[in-house]
Amino acid sequence: MTRPTDRLGRSGERLAADYLKAHGYRLVDLNVRRREGEVDLVALQGGTLVFVEVKLRRPRQAGRAIEQLSARKQRRLRTLAAAYGMEHPELPADQRIDLVAIDLAADGSVASFQHIRSAVEG
Repeated sequence: MTRPTDRLGRSGERLAADYLKAHGYRLVDLNVRRREGEVDLVALQGGTLVFVEVKLRRPRQAGRAIEQLSARKQRRLRTLAAAYGMEHPELPADQRIDLVAIDLAADGSVASFQHIRSAVEG
């Protein structure tokens, strides 16, 4: 049985994927899970391989979506991106890690949608 938080997370990933495709990105992979960690979306933008972490927050949750990318998660994303690139030499070596932060309003509509390029340095 699917938990409500899983459904909510998937809806955020769909919103992010639709946004990225509308802005010229080509999706390569979804919900990548490896021992190094997990990332929601992998896409190509020109000659760059882009790893996209999606954070979605409901109004009753503390903090905004953009504030939810911890230092630990950033380290895991960097490690995962490096390993993924090694495993897929056919993909561009140039990489970056982006964040899509979505905050919902009380009625469930999107109150805020932000795409932060190169949200994770290094």
